[in-house]
Order: sequence, then structure tokens, then C-alpha cells
Amino acid sequence: MRRSCSILILLFLFFSIVADAQVLTLRAAVDSALGNYGSIKAKTAYLRSAQAQAKGTTLQYLPDVNLGAEHVYGSANGIFGPLYPGKVLAASSGGPVFLDQNWNSAFGALYLANVNWDFFTFGKVRAAQQLAMAQVQMGAQDLEQEKFQHQVRVAGAYMNLLAAQRLRISQQKNLDRALALKNVVVARTRSGLNAGVDSSLANAEVSNAHTALNNSINVENELNSQLAQLMGVPDQPYVLDSLFLSRIPASLHDSTAKLNDHPILKYYQSRIDASKEQEHYYSRSILPVFSLFGVIQSRGSGFGNQYSVLNPNDYTHQYWSGIKPTTSNYVVGMGLSWNVMSPFKQHQQVDAQRFTSRGLENELDLASKKIRSQMLLADQNMENALANYREAPIQWKAASDAYLQKSTLYANGLTNLVDLTQTLYGLNRAETNREIANNNVWQALLFKAAASGDITMFLNEL
Repeated sequence: MRRSCSILILLFLFFSIVADAQVLTLRAAVDSALGNYGSIKAKTAYLRSAQAQAKGTTLQYLPDVNLGAEHVYGSANGIFGPLYPGKVLAASSGGPVFLDQNWNSAFGALYLANVNWDFFTFGKVRAAQQLAMAQVQMGAQDLEQEKFQHQVRVAGAYMNLLAAQRLRISQQKNLDRALALKNVVVARTRSGLNAGVDSSLANAEVSNAHTALNNSINVENELNSQLAQLMGVPDQPYVLDSLFLSRIPASLHDSTAKLNDHPILKYYQSRIDASKEQEHYYSRSILPVFSLFGVIQSRGSGFGNQYSVLNPNDYTHQYWSGIKPTTSNYVVGMGLSWNVMSPFKQHQQVDAQRFTSRGLENELDLASKKIRSQMLLADQNMENALANYREAPIQWKAASDAYLQKSTLYANGLTNLVDLTQTLYGLNRAETNREIANNNVWQALLFKAAASGDITMFLNEL
């Protein structure tokens, strides 16, 4: 009774641990990757940046309104002579011409309001908006193709890890069979029914099984780490969902996806569209601009109206007297500005962008051909995977029967250990092939989904 209670307690603990172990489904792995992976976060940020820039271009139609005010203190000497406002810094002091330099100084002020509106630009602003929207579309398609490709990468890593876990289980079964065989061999050797060399061979088989199991564990750990990296989470051991491997997908050949809807090809097309909009913008930038403008300003000065050579003392150092506005002016008008050298300067830039568009079109054509080739290869892989899936149970049944037969004969002294070992190899290989064949059918479906650009074809079968 005490022994039965101990067994029940152990079973309760076992099922509690199994229940607490959270199974990671393939959909959960994909969702985690889409929310955590760095490249997806980066391209999401790039898309938001492009959207913000596009919103900024919609405001280019608004006029420029500048308000300014300044209070200064300085001298007001004048001089006769020409001056060109080139790319140099200069003071805007102005006053009468004296025979000698003087340092009479006073306060001054300027109050300014300026409005400038480019009301007709021959489509330049519209071209800038279209370019910004094309860049937003390119960023959106780049994000979508990155999500699509990463979903495929995560699903592939999940399937690889699942295969590694199944192979590790097969190697554990192989080790258990090798240990059971060793116990039989040792018992028969001690009783004198078999030669002592059989026990050495049995120990070698156990050692080989241990090595194969350790190698499979190493592969599993490496693939586990790869999956964690693609999911964007810390590395940890995962319990994967293997229930769907017990069947084959319901629809293996159905595909409603169109080649033009492939996320990668749509991204390539968006690059071409953005390049052509850039070309259009460059062609518009060589045209003139019509502007409406208006300026109103007031000035104040500590120098009086009589300040000159005849009355050099007509100024004051008082701050409030210097900044008080005393004179105002306004200007309104319409202007045309055009750099007549722009057509010559921008022509090469337009040609350069046109060649860039052609290069992007060539890249799109190359990508289309690759994807078509992958779709044909995916169908061939599916046929081969299904053929191997049908053959795997036959191999396993034959290998299992052969092992059972040879182990029974060996236990009764009717065959040697070498023959039994060969069937042990065959059974291990058949179990491995069966696990790989089941997984390869789903891998082939994933490859077909990746080639067609429709990941839901794979996810909907789970």
C-alpha cells in the first residue's frame, strides 16, 4: 500500500510538471517574432518616419510667415561705395558721412512681419507630395516583405527544432534498445552461452548510441538558440507542439496567391514607383516659381533727424528712446524667381534617376524569375516529400520486424550478435527516416508558401 501511494505521488508530480510546461505553438512563435525582432522594429520606425515626412510635405502649400524683432546698440557711420550682399557677414549700420571716424553710439530697434507664399510652382509641391507618398508606400511594402520573410524564417527554425527534438527521441529509443541488448548479452555471457567478445561489442553499441544521442542534443540546443534569436527573446528550452506532425496537410497543391501579390515583388515594384516619382520631382524642380509677398516693418533709433556733420550731437544713449518705433514701411507685390541654369544643372540628375529606375526594373524582373523557379521547385519537393512519406512506414515496419526476429533468435542462441546489430542499425535508420519524412512534408508546404508569397497557406494547416 505504501508503494502504491509513492507511485501515485510520483505520477501526480509528473503530470503537474507536464501541465506547467508551456507548449510553444508555431503561431505563438511567429507572433512573438513579429513583435520583438529588431529588424521589424527598425523598419516600423522607418515607416513612421516616412509618414511624418509625408505629412510635412502637405504643409508646403502654406505661406511662410516670419515675425522678427531686434534691439541693438552701436554706431551709425556711413560711407560711399558699392556693396554686394554675397556669402559674407556684414553689419547693416547706416548714417551720414563724416570727415573723420567717430564712435557715437545709440540704441536702435527693428520690428518686422513678412509673408511669402509660393502660390504657383508648376506642380513642384504636388510632385514632392507624390514622392513622399511613394516613399511611404515603399516603406510599408518593405515592412510587409520583412514580416513575410521573417515569418518564413521563424517557421523554418521551428520545424528544424521540432525535427531535432524528434530525432533526439529516436536516438534515446536507440540507446534504450542498446542498453536492453547489453543486459541480454551480459546475462548470456555470464552463463557461458555466449563468448566474452559479445559483451564488448554490446558495450561498443551502447557507447555509439550515447554518442549519437549527445550529438543530437547538441544540434537541438543550437537550433533552440536560433529559434530564440529569431523570436527576439532570451534563450530558453522550448516544448514544441508536434501534434500536427501526426498527419499531412489537407491541401497540398492549392494556391490562390498571384505572383503580383508576392510581398517581395510588391516591395520591388514600390521601389520603382518611388524612383519614378523622384524622377518626376527632379523634372519639376527646374521650373520657375510665382510668389506673393508682403512686408511691414517699424524702426526705432537713438539718432535724431538732425544728426549730421553740422549737428553730430543729435543722439541719445537712452534705451527706451532708441527702441521706440518711429518710422514704418510696408511692401506688397508678386514676384517670379527662376534660376535659368536649372535646366542644365538638373538634366543630368533627371537622367541619373531614370537609369536608376531602369536598374530597379531589372532587379524586379530577376526577382520574378527566381520566384517562378522556386514555385516549380516547391511543387517537385512536395511530390518527393509525399513519396518518402508513403515509403517511411514500410521501411519502419520491415526494420521493426527484422529487429524483433533477430533479437528473439539471439535470445535463444540461434543467431550471432553481428546480425542482431545490423538490424539495430536498420531500425534506428528507419525511425530516423520516418521522423524526417513526416517533417519534410510540412517543410515542403512551408517552402511552397514562401515561394508563392502566401504564408497563410502554411499557417492555416496547423
